[in-house]
Amino acid sequence: MFGLFKPNPTKKLRRTYDKKLEQAMLAQRKGDIKTYSMLTAEAETLWKQIEHLERQAG
Repeated sequence: MFGLFKPNPTKKLRRTYDKKLEQAMLAQRKGDIKTYSMLTAEAETLWKQIEHLERQAG
């Protein structure tokens, strides 16, 4: 019951992850492959953090 007001740490990371993927997609459409690969790598790092937090939560 008291966990209702606790902030969910993965929620913010998921939003950031989604934004990174969207930025990567737009960079790829523009033909900027270097930026696309950098943003995709950042998104993969965020995803690993999300998975780790979710495993800890149970």
